[in-house]
Amino acid sequence: MLTVYNCIVNEHDLRLVALAALICGISSFSAVNLLHHVGRSANRNRLAWLMIAATSTGFGIWATHFIAMLAFTPGIPNAYNPEFSVLSLAAAVVLTAAGMWVATLRNGLDHHLVGGAILGGGIATMHYVGMAAFEVQGRIEWNLLLVAVSLLAGVALAALALVVVLRRPSLSATLGGAVLLTLAICSLHFIAMAAVSIFPDSSIEISQYTIEPTSQAFAVAAASLVILVLSGTALWIDLRFRRQRIEVDRMHGLANAAVEGLIVCDGSRVISANDSMAKLTGIATATLNGMLLGDLFDERTASDMSGFGEQPRETELRGRDGTGIPVELIARSIDYCGKPHNVIAVRDIRERKKAQQEILRLAHFDPLTGLANRRSFSSRLDMEIAAMGQARKSGHLALLLLDLDRFKEVNDLYGHGAGDAMLQKVAHCVTGILHQGQMVARLGGDEFAIIAPNLTDPLEAGRIADAVLTAMREENRGSVGGGLVSASIGIALYPSDAENQASLISHADTALYRAKTEGKDTYRYFEAAMGAEARDKRVMEHELRQAVARNEFYLVYQPQKEISSGKMLGFEALIRWRHPVRGDVPPTIFIPVAEDSGAIGQIGEWVLTAACEEAARWENPLAVAVNVSAVQLHNPNFSRKVHETLLNSGLAPGRLELEITETALVKDMPRALATLRQVKALGVRVAMDDFGTGYSSLSNLRAFPFDKIKIDGSFIKSVDKNGQVAAIVRAVLGLGRGLGLPVLAEGVETLGELKFLDAEACEIGQGYYIGRPGLIEEFSELTGVDASMVGKDAADQRNRSVLAFAPAPALGLNRA
Repeated sequence: MLTVYNCIVNEHDLRLVALAALICGISSFSAVNLLHHVGRSANRNRLAWLMIAATSTGFGIWATHFIAMLAFTPGIPNAYNPEFSVLSLAAAVVLTAAGMWVATLRNGLDHHLVGGAILGGGIATMHYVGMAAFEVQGRIEWNLLLVAVSLLAGVALAALALVVVLRRPSLSATLGGAVLLTLAICSLHFIAMAAVSIFPDSSIEISQYTIEPTSQAFAVAAASLVILVLSGTALWIDLRFRRQRIEVDRMHGLANAAVEGLIVCDGSRVISANDSMAKLTGIATATLNGMLLGDLFDERTASDMSGFGEQPRETELRGRDGTGIPVELIARSIDYCGKPHNVIAVRDIRERKKAQQEILRLAHFDPLTGLANRRSFSSRLDMEIAAMGQARKSGHLALLLLDLDRFKEVNDLYGHGAGDAMLQKVAHCVTGILHQGQMVARLGGDEFAIIAPNLTDPLEAGRIADAVLTAMREENRGSVGGGLVSASIGIALYPSDAENQASLISHADTALYRAKTEGKDTYRYFEAAMGAEARDKRVMEHELRQAVARNEFYLVYQPQKEISSGKMLGFEALIRWRHPVRGDVPPTIFIPVAEDSGAIGQIGEWVLTAACEEAARWENPLAVAVNVSAVQLHNPNFSRKVHETLLNSGLAPGRLELEITETALVKDMPRALATLRQVKALGVRVAMDDFGTGYSSLSNLRAFPFDKIKIDGSFIKSVDKNGQVAAIVRAVLGLGRGLGLPVLAEGVETLGELKFLDAEACEIGQGYYIGRPGLIEEFSELTGVDASMVGKDAADQRNRSVLAFAPAPALGLNRA
């Protein structure tokens, strides 16, 4: 080491030695910085960065050598061989490039050590080839031990420098690597210089083609300038890269916070993608970076980036497995790392598409049965009518309206789940018998419609209806409810029955109503006469809804007397309707219409209120009987309504008698029983009306809390002359006595009928022979109310006396 020290101190210009060390340090720092870029670069940029780094490092080694050689003062003439000088520079650059390439090829200790050793070999090669370029007027001898030490020092320190730089990149590692590389270059040079001994020999001549040390100095100055330029460039690039890296990391962090997929594109190439994009495609972020837009989207989308604007564009994204993913793209131009780029937001719209399809399905199809709904039905019917009108072909379009009979009873008896299952089976049955081009739709509730276009014969519509009914009968045999549900079908034809949708539906509905009234479980074609009847029925429905408000109803009262003594017991209140145009409308006509339309509930409440208010004015505490419809009985507020009516009118509950038919009971027996018990708790009496005309009469008498039995008038007619009828009446009277229930016989019209009932100990009678229905003031002697005090309303009713009606059986609210 003393030899090396003496070589540096005694044989070198220390100022130039310091300069050589400075140039070496700058070169080394530049080299390790550029080495980082080589390791981070993609394949297409790797070679460029490698050449820049190798050139800068090679020139630094070369400049260090020759500056140190200029500092060397042997004291005898010397010069430099240009060929060897250039060769030494080339060797430095090439071997440095080879060492850096090996070191950065893979991130492993073995690659780092081998690459560093090659770099050290490059330093040594450059030095000893450079020494070969040194010509001096003397003889040069080498100390091989120091040569070996110089080689070992240079290779070991260079290998260690690359390990430090590449193992864990950081600022301290960069500085440490630069110091170690500087030591590798300087130690190899000065140890190798210490190994040189020069013996002057005037017989040795310097070649005439050598370069003077002064000229060599200019070459070294140029090399130094190259080093400074490259080092400055490397520093600027490094700072710029660091800023870009910080910006990229910041933007990538923001992008990863986004739920949507985001990709940054340089032209058509993806340079950055966020985690949401990787998750959406199933492709790793590292793989996405560098892919072309054409690899992710269709060619039209990839090539038409300029067409992107404020409006989103829908397209398909190709996933890792090649499946198409519906997405929405929004593109913007941004400044990314100092250059214009496009950023594309990729929004997954699979759920939106699914929701849109579901909305579309719900808009056009029934969710329970899967059939077309009313909207689709209306659109299809319009389309078929228009198509037949344009084609002008001879043929028929049939519209079949289908309604389930007694479907509500399935819901009431077995629950809505059974009703839903029934609707689904009906849809299945109907769909199974239709041919291509025919359509079935569910219009709502238990209403269905069938469109059958292009029928050559109108009778084909009947065959379709017959097939539907047959399929339903087969299905119902094993269904919940058994044969309880059947179907009625109405058929209308285009263009023979109607020429537009509204009329066609109206006529099919009219035919459906006719099918229901004529026995159900059948079908009917529309006939012109049905239209007038249906129109009149609809007009009457509307008028009935207005009749209460217009005071068109009034009550008449029919006496009920004790047969044995003739004692007056009470009245049955009977409703009458005097229409301003139609005149007196018989109850046999308007009561069924009121029941079908639902107006019977409002009318029944009016009858109950009017009868109670009238009876409360009587001085004689006679009873008043009021018929109750099934609609009223099954109203959950019926008992409360009765209670309020009694309170408001002041009528004693024991004077009110409610007459219930068996038909009203069987609709929902548990609810009817609960309602009747509530009414009985008020003190109101309940009578079974029309006994014998319904079914399960005996079980009903046992289950329900009745106070009276009313024998239907059809059993009383000619009871004194018909033995079979007489036997039935005797049986009912005996049943009443056994149950302890009084029996009232309706429709007593002759003296013979009255005598028979008296002989059989029937307690109460009602009928034309006992007393015709009339306005209440006609019975003022029985009620104890002065007829002159009844007021203007009573006088008006007297002027409309019902005695003008033709003789007929007494009719109550529920009896047509």
